[in-house]
Amino acid sequence: MRYLFAIAALVLFASPATAEPAHGIAMHGSLKHGPGFKHFSYVNPAAPKGGRLNLAAVGSFDSLNPLIIKGVSAAGIRGYVYESLMARAFDEPFSLYGLLAETVETPDDRSWVSFTLRKEAAFSDGTPVTVDDVVFSHALLRDKGRPNHRFYYAKVARIERIGSDTIKFHFSADGDREMPLIMGLMPILPKRHVSPESFEKTSLTAPIGSGPYLVDKIDPGMRIAYRRNPNYWGHSIPANRGRFNFDEIRFDYYRDSNSLFEGFKKGLIDIRSETDPGQWSLAYDFPAAKDGRVEKEQFDLAIPAGMSALVFNTRRPIFADKRVRKAITLLFDFEWMNKNLYHGLYSRTQSYFSRSELSSHGRPADDYERKLLAAFANEVDPDVLNGTHKAPVSSGTGRNRRNLRQALALFENAGFVLKGGKLIHKASQKPFRFEILAATRAQERLLLSFARALKRAGIEAEIRQVDSSQYQRRKTSYDFDMIQNHWTASLSPGNEQNFRWSSKAAATEGTFNFAGIQSPAVDAMIHALLAAKNRTQFVSAVRALDRVLLSGRYVLPLFHLPRQWVARWNHLRHPDKASLYGYRLDSWWAEARP
Repeated sequence: MRYLFAIAALVLFASPATAEPAHGIAMHGSLKHGPGFKHFSYVNPAAPKGGRLNLAAVGSFDSLNPLIIKGVSAAGIRGYVYESLMARAFDEPFSLYGLLAETVETPDDRSWVSFTLRKEAAFSDGTPVTVDDVVFSHALLRDKGRPNHRFYYAKVARIERIGSDTIKFHFSADGDREMPLIMGLMPILPKRHVSPESFEKTSLTAPIGSGPYLVDKIDPGMRIAYRRNPNYWGHSIPANRGRFNFDEIRFDYYRDSNSLFEGFKKGLIDIRSETDPGQWSLAYDFPAAKDGRVEKEQFDLAIPAGMSALVFNTRRPIFADKRVRKAITLLFDFEWMNKNLYHGLYSRTQSYFSRSELSSHGRPADDYERKLLAAFANEVDPDVLNGTHKAPVSSGTGRNRRNLRQALALFENAGFVLKGGKLIHKASQKPFRFEILAATRAQERLLLSFARALKRAGIEAEIRQVDSSQYQRRKTSYDFDMIQNHWTASLSPGNEQNFRWSSKAAATEGTFNFAGIQSPAVDAMIHALLAAKNRTQFVSAVRALDRVLLSGRYVLPLFHLPRQWVARWNHLRHPDKASLYGYRLDSWWAEARP
């Protein structure tokens, strides 16, 4: 605990304690757009309105309520029908601007936040959005909403009404600096149209919200269509200019990804985000792609790629030794796999925040990072601290002999020896074997190739594919040796880092700390990033966390796409500039179809 007090002392600095109403709020630092801004930088404010956007989803739906656990909600409800007090800007790491609320106010310690509603804000039935609706929405989602709603909204200690149009949320004393922004993103429901008694039940009744679209047509489980509200109250506010340009948006549901792709090829779907290198390289040879009616594009991304990895469950004795985890990482032949399985299109993941300014890869630790890490010198590898660390590189021939020799040396230091073609523990004479749990056939190519590489080192790796429900149960209870997992990441990582990497999460069933990480250094770096009061401190704290996680060798990092791949029918148009998060479909528009 003394480490956390030391970290807290590092992030304190003098700043004004007073608060004033503002047009927006940034998690760290200053807003990009001033009070007189006209629109976000990644939209075309002159984009024409009209046309229909055909989208698709795999599976089915049985509910129009996206705010509860029960049922599968139809795509689009949350973004098109419901609105929040504030809107997120995607040309900044984490900033919000007025939507239903015209202004926001919070002190430097962020112990409270107040929102003043716009007088013109209204639900689709024409009734105004009121403070009563905000209070009602908070209580309903706190008590009956999804787990993330219940967790965060329970941090509100009390609510204060100020006049007829301002509401103030006072927070519990846990120092969570994200809470003003989390409250700004709270969906607002109409009190007069929502029954708390039936809220948690699935329903196919079209909901009433304040958003730009109305639910138009429903074919249960198969299709949902939205119609742009001609009387939408918020079409001219700065956060909405250049957005929501289609008159109609339709989601069709497909049985599987193959049938969805066939629908795209036939023109039944207008746009497709591609993540499969094989498909991107080989599958776009159909007539519409050849003659230019379908175009392939790539968008740059500034957001982290996240961590896609094979996860060592360090709760298991076989993976408790860091030298063993490092040795197994040496046996993964990315260069051969990328060339032979993925057309050479993936980039190796070198950081928990690859592809962004938050990554420590290639960057020596700055002075502030070194102060944060000073008490944990033994938990950060020297090459990780100075930024020269990188994932093992092979010859790409599939033999990987140099890395194999290095791995066997590490295994020997950890008490294992190669004997008769099998890796044996010298003391117990037990063979080195473990199970890799898989959920889909799509993982098999990767895992089978990896298992063959492990076999060259005398390791027996059994790949066990189980059905989705069993996989989820075993994953939740940490009943596995190794799994493949992906943790998404943003430019503003926050409280979710505790759920993924903290010592408390490791001892709690159902968290995302699948590796079982229990490290005072990790806990302290998470505390530092949550306590940071400016962007510079925040970036350094995240990089420090990255260095501790990389040094622990808790996962075997895999790979990621270097850019965002999109195929679209050419009647769709988009702004010249994309957001930090890639393309934003709500800024696109349609030209007349030929």
